[in-house]
Amino acid sequence: MQVFISHSSKDTPIARKLTQRLSEAGLRVWMPENEILPGDNWAQKMGQALEESELMVVLISPHAFESEWLKEEIQYALTADQYKGRLIPIFLDPKSEISSDVPWILRKLNPIEWKGREEDWQQVIEKVRSLAE
Repeated sequence: MQVFISHSSKDTPIARKLTQRLSEAGLRVWMPENEILPGDNWAQKMGQALEESELMVVLISPHAFESEWLKEEIQYALTADQYKGRLIPIFLDPKSEISSDVPWILRKLNPIEWKGREEDWQQVIEKVRSLAE
């Protein structure tokens, strides 16, 4: 199963670390900067990755919803059959959860509150593994 990491470009350092952690745990992760080469059709590669992935982790921060791509990726995951029950919101900042920009449905999907502790990484890995089985 391929995991798609949806994030704002401002959250790329955390997305990289999450990609590394999930990969080390034996999961296949799609991260744009690892998969899209200069000259590639960016939109086409993103669309293909969304179609081929079956689980999405969304990194939600105070500035996440400044990204139109992130909003579209979430909309796709909420309506695509392969993501049913496999959308994991991760709130990177307590202020994110109460932001009016965050769609209500993401608060209802049993989100993870990430504080950067080792146990937070483990919680994400365990949740992804449980949904990937």
